[in-house]
Amino acid sequence: MSSQELNQALWNAANVMRSTMSADEYKNYLLGLVFYKYLSDRQLYAVVDLLEDKQPESLEEAQKIYEDAIGGEDWEDLQAELTEKYGFAIEPKYTFTALYNEINDKTFATDHLRQAMRDVEQGGEPIRGQKPYEDLFEDFDIDSKSLGSTPAKRNAMLADVMKELAHIDFTQYGADALGDAYEYLIGEFAAGSGKKAGEFYTPQAVSELITRIVTSGKEGKPGFSIYDPCMGSGSLLLHARNYMNEDCRNNVQYFGQEISHTTYNLARMNMILHNVPFTYQHFRNGDTLGADWPTEEPTNYDATVMNPPYSQHWSAAAGFLTDPRFQSYEKLAPKAKADFAFLLHGFYHLKEDGTMGIVLPHGVLFRGAGEGTIRKHLLENGSIYAVIGLPAGIFFNTGIPTCVIILKKNNTDRSVFFIDASNEFRKDRARNYLDSEHIDKIVSAYAERKDIDKFAHLATFDEIKDNDYNLNIPRYVDTSEPEPEVDLSDVCATISSIDYEIKQGMDELLPLAQDIDVTVDDEKSKKMLADIIQMLQEV
Repeated sequence: MSSQELNQALWNAANVMRSTMSADEYKNYLLGLVFYKYLSDRQLYAVVDLLEDKQPESLEEAQKIYEDAIGGEDWEDLQAELTEKYGFAIEPKYTFTALYNEINDKTFATDHLRQAMRDVEQGGEPIRGQKPYEDLFEDFDIDSKSLGSTPAKRNAMLADVMKELAHIDFTQYGADALGDAYEYLIGEFAAGSGKKAGEFYTPQAVSELITRIVTSGKEGKPGFSIYDPCMGSGSLLLHARNYMNEDCRNNVQYFGQEISHTTYNLARMNMILHNVPFTYQHFRNGDTLGADWPTEEPTNYDATVMNPPYSQHWSAAAGFLTDPRFQSYEKLAPKAKADFAFLLHGFYHLKEDGTMGIVLPHGVLFRGAGEGTIRKHLLENGSIYAVIGLPAGIFFNTGIPTCVIILKKNNTDRSVFFIDASNEFRKDRARNYLDSEHIDKIVSAYAERKDIDKFAHLATFDEIKDNDYNLNIPRYVDTSEPEPEVDLSDVCATISSIDYEIKQGMDELLPLAQDIDVTVDDEKSKKMLADIIQMLQEV
């Protein structure tokens, strides 16, 4: 299948559940099943390669070869090799293909699927204290009433979804193609999740814009490291490798933190489906604004990227003023708006020659009090390198306009480059989209760092200081159109023409009103007509 056909096939599986549950619920089931089938298909093909040194013609052939090997002289060696290669060996009776055959034979039970997923979770040697697949299927709740009110209905629901996936052979796709299909599903779920989508998804266009900027100049760096303290599904992290040189893109080191355990697992699956080795994945399920992480080397990275929850509440406890992340800025982000707390956390973990990109609401550019103090320190330190205003309506979870703030630690002249890209979008029904030409225009302007009429301006530090450290984009990029000049002689001629037409109309109405007056008998009507006639005579 082509990538579009693959996307459609996966979406058809989602349609089985869409009528009974929300996207925020069914995404966990479909993505879990897609991930399990990917692991199963890949291992079945490995079995045939190990036993017969060939590629099978189909998953059904591979399944038969695997079943025939049970108890044979090569069985123990086969299990050992699979375990060494993948960290686990799926039993022949628990492969996705075997479970699908059970569905056709009407012997399928959800407990078989539950056990199959548990076996995978237990596989592999711990890396940094955690098994590679540990708890990956924890949110795949087979007993949830959302799947059906009875065990039989839940069994039938999962069987129907698995039928839709069964004809897809995931071994026929490269890591990028399959990973992109997974990203497609995540995007579709985000579209259906509304405000909840902000917990796990950054639109691909925004991811592309940020990662193109933060990787600029580092495309050929071996072991390039990137950190996302609010990583969601990991899409923003994964985009970075698209802009690395061929010999560097497969050894990018990914660091990320996510507070939602469900979304944390989603990111881990996303990385595996994109063929990122476990040793390059450095992730933690935790609160970014709580205790700092990472605290063990390395703690600073070539790039930091973030799309944090906007205006989030946080503790803002006084003790944070002694936290190394925040202590240099005199004030803390307000309790009701953690935007600057996220920004300072990410900036703290940036290398001296690194680049950071963070998406935030426009309020951080001009709000006063503690936020104004923090912003002033950042500007005086030369930390804010660029501000890019994005169009409204490009995120699933909010319709407000947002901005991307680019930060560096080596901006010695303390200038700030402003781009107003609020009109750079394609409208499609209720949403706006950044297309390739819009992103190219923004990135090109950012690289040139020169004034562009009604689009971009390089503001000096003195200019910013004169504006009292207010970074509101319209103060620096004037997109207003001048009022058209008015020709007073034309206005006078128009007025005269209108007056003449009015006079003509009144002259025609006067005799008509006088004729009506003759035929009216009651005094009230006569009075009204007399007033009208007098008005017409005075014009």
